[in-house]
Amino acid sequence: MEPTKPKSFLTPTAWIIMAALALTGQIAWAVENSWFNTFVYDTITTDPRPVAWMVGASAITATLTTLLMGTLSDRTRSRWGRRRPFILIGYVLWGLSTVLFPTVAYVKVTGLAIVLVVLADSIMTFFGSTANDAAFNAWTADVATSETRGRVEGVLNLSIFLAQIVAMVAAGILIDTVGYFIFFYSLGGIVMVVGLVAGSLLSDVPLPPETGASKPGFLAEFAELFRLDTLRENRPLFILLVNIMLTAIGMQVSFPYLIIYLNNYVGVTKSEFSVIGGAVMLGSAIFSIPFGILADRWDKRPMIAAATIISSLGGILLSLVRSLPLLSLSGFLWQAFSMCASIAAVAWLKDMLPEQKRGKFLGIRMIFWVAIPMVIGPWIGSSLIQAYGVPTSFNGAAGFIPAPIIFQVGSVISLLALIPLYFIHNSRS
Repeated sequence: MEPTKPKSFLTPTAWIIMAALALTGQIAWAVENSWFNTFVYDTITTDPRPVAWMVGASAITATLTTLLMGTLSDRTRSRWGRRRPFILIGYVLWGLSTVLFPTVAYVKVTGLAIVLVVLADSIMTFFGSTANDAAFNAWTADVATSETRGRVEGVLNLSIFLAQIVAMVAAGILIDTVGYFIFFYSLGGIVMVVGLVAGSLLSDVPLPPETGASKPGFLAEFAELFRLDTLRENRPLFILLVNIMLTAIGMQVSFPYLIIYLNNYVGVTKSEFSVIGGAVMLGSAIFSIPFGILADRWDKRPMIAAATIISSLGGILLSLVRSLPLLSLSGFLWQAFSMCASIAAVAWLKDMLPEQKRGKFLGIRMIFWVAIPMVIGPWIGSSLIQAYGVPTSFNGAAGFIPAPIIFQVGSVISLLALIPLYFIHNSRS
C-alpha cells in the first residue's frame, strides 16, 4: 500500500521548519494585532476610530492578498517550488516593512500621520499575508492529512500561544524600557533572518503530473470562488465559516483595544500586562496541545460549542474584575477556550478543503475569519467606546478610554456562533 502523506512529508526537518516559520510569523501578527494599536494610541491620537480604520484596512488587505496570492501559489510550477518562493521572499519583505513601520511617528501632522500609519500597516500586511496566510498555511495543508490535521493545528496554535507569550512579555518590558522603535527594529530583523533561513530549507510537496486538460486562466479560477455553484458544492464548509466569522467578530469587538483598556481604564502597566499576558498564554499553550489531539479523535462540533461558551463567559468575567490574579484567570478562560474552538474549527475546515485548491479556499477563509470580523468588530468596539468610554485628550485632541462594555457585547456576539453549528453534522473525520 502506498505510504500516507504524513509519513512521506511530515519529516523532522518539516516539523522544525513549520515551527520556526509559524512562531516567527505569529510573533509578527501578535505584535501587529496588539502593539501597533497601542503605538497609534500612545504616539499619534487617542481617538479610537483610527485603530478601527487601521485594523479594517489591514484585514481587507490580508484577505485580498490571501485570495490572490493563494490562488497564484496553487497555480505556480517553478524550479524553486510551489509555495517556497512566496514564503521566502514574503517573509524577508515582511520583516523589512515591520522595521520601517514606526517611522510614521516622525510625522507631526496628526491627520497625515493617521493616513500614513494605515498605509504602512497595510503594506506590511500584504507581505505577511503573502508569506504566511496564503503560502505557508497552504503548505501546512499540503503536508498533512485528516489523520494528522489536528496535531498539525495543535502545533500551529501552540506557535500562536508561544508567539503571544514572547510578544506580550518581551514587548511590554522592551517598550517600557527602550521604546517602540528598538522593539520594532528587533522584531523586523528576526522575521527577515528566520524567513531567509527556514524558507531556503523548506521543501514543497511533489505535485501530481499535469493532465492534458486545458487549465482555466487565473482570473477565471479566481472568479470561481464567488460562484453559487462553489457555495452549493461546499455547503458544510461555508456554514463552518459562518461559525468562525461570528466567533471572530465577537473577539474583535474588544481585542484591538485590550491593552489600551488595561493600561488606561484598569491601570495595568505595560510590564504588568506582560506578566498577565505571559501567564495567560503559557496556560493556554499547555491546555491547547491535548485539545488538538482530542480534535483528531472526537466529534468536533460539541468541542467547538463548549469552548465557545466558556470563552464567552471568560470575556464577560474579564470586564468585571480588576485584580491581577482575576484578570489572569478570566483572560485565560477567554483566550484559551477561544483558541480551543479555533483548533477544532480550523482542523475541521482543512478536512473540507478541495485538495488541489487549498490555497484558494484558504483565501475564502480569510474573508470570514479576518476581513469581515476585523472590519465589523473594531467598528462596533469603536462605537461603544465613543458612546460609553471615558473622555480624554492627547495633544489637545479629544479621545476616549475604552470601557468594559466592549468585552460584554463581544462575548454575546461570539455566542451567536453556536447557531450555525446546529446545521453541520458529524465532524469526526
